Amino acid sequence: MKKWALIMAIPALMLMNACTTDIGANQYDSASVGAVTKALKGTIISVRSITVRDSDRTGGTALGAIAGGIGGSQIGKGNTAALLGATGGALLGGAAGNLAQRGLSSQSGYEYVVQLDNGGVVTVTQGNDVLLANGQRCMVLYGNGSSRARVIPYNGY
Repeated sequence: MKKWALIMAIPALMLMNACTTDIGANQYDSASVGAVTKALKGTIISVRSITVRDSDRTGGTALGAIAGGIGGSQIGKGNTAALLGATGGALLGGAAGNLAQRGLSSQSGYEYVVQLDNGGVVTVTQGNDVLLANGQRCMVLYGNGSSRARVIPYNGY
């Protein structure tokens, strides 16, 4: 029974990494392909390295608690020992799952502050797949066709 508990727990914890969302400027959802987005020209006035973490870690906590409860229930002999082991295992597993998902769902990225040509200033955070520098011309893409804003290089005139 102990081997079965480990066989079930390890793949479940590994699946938590699959829940991480891509946040880069080059990742698009299939629903946004072919949709029209708005674009504003501007200039980068600040770049800052950031870390993006998923604030909802309930999945990791739940999976860890289940795996810990199953594993803990295998400790000792008798109903009382199994119940205490399952309770302790669920608590420890939940805490470990929460920490594991926090580490697995962290991504590095950049915060860009853009001075728009129309006089406005906007801030956009995104993944680290596109690096822009202070003073570089850019386009801020946003609106109906995209679920999020993104900053890309502008190579126009």
